[in-house]
Amino acid sequence: MTNERRVLVHSDKGALVSAVSSRFLTKMVDIIDDLGSANVCLTGGTVGIAVLAAIASSPARDTIDWSKVHFWWGDERWVAADSDDRNDKQAREALLDHVNVPAENVHPFASTDSGLELDAAADAYAADLAAAGDDTAPYPRFDITFLGVGPDGHIASLFPERSGIRETERTVIAVRNSPKPPPERLSLTRPVINASARVWMVLSGADKASALGLALAGASYTEVPVAGAKGRKRTVFFVDREAAAEIPESLIAPEY
Repeated sequence: MTNERRVLVHSDKGALVSAVSSRFLTKMVDIIDDLGSANVCLTGGTVGIAVLAAIASSPARDTIDWSKVHFWWGDERWVAADSDDRNDKQAREALLDHVNVPAENVHPFASTDSGLELDAAADAYAADLAAAGDDTAPYPRFDITFLGVGPDGHIASLFPERSGIRETERTVIAVRNSPKPPPERLSLTRPVINASARVWMVLSGADKASALGLALAGASYTEVPVAGAKGRKRTVFFVDREAAAEIPESLIAPEY
């Protein structure tokens, strides 16, 4: 098994979104053909949701048997289910409401109006993951995990120099006092993210350049969490030219 890391640079945000959405559709066909089903872990953020909207509007959208795809989330904001801040609400509006994915294939985190407290919500999502796992791991086989990256280098809701990025025992954590609002969140942990076959990080904008440059230069993942995200087969950084400003040319895939 390889552990390839690639940086693919696109001319601008629009080209980036188009390329990632096309690549996702092609890869989904291959994964379902090979394995019979797929597990995809989604992210929020402007670019992440734009990718989902581009998938929904693609003429190739219906080449996917969506009944064989399960959707999960890397993190979620601890707000009401109908809040526009919810990653799952944004994903439903961008993509999931437009394809024939069964309701039972969509696995959102609990919300503030679910009747659960924050810690219980983390335990509940851990149980959902475990129910989809097997004897080898208490979580499903993630085929593609999308990650956004903050200007501080955070991934999911794992922030620099916080306990969450160091967690190795739990699969899901409750996050309090987040440096980015809202203060309470739920997040997968780094071991679960890194168990994914493919980690796809999608970054746009000059404010991401420093974090990306540090990550690719070998920064500590406790200081720059994105530095510690690695897929088992492949790790791909999909970036636009602004986000790529501090990446050494030697790390950029030659066709880009």
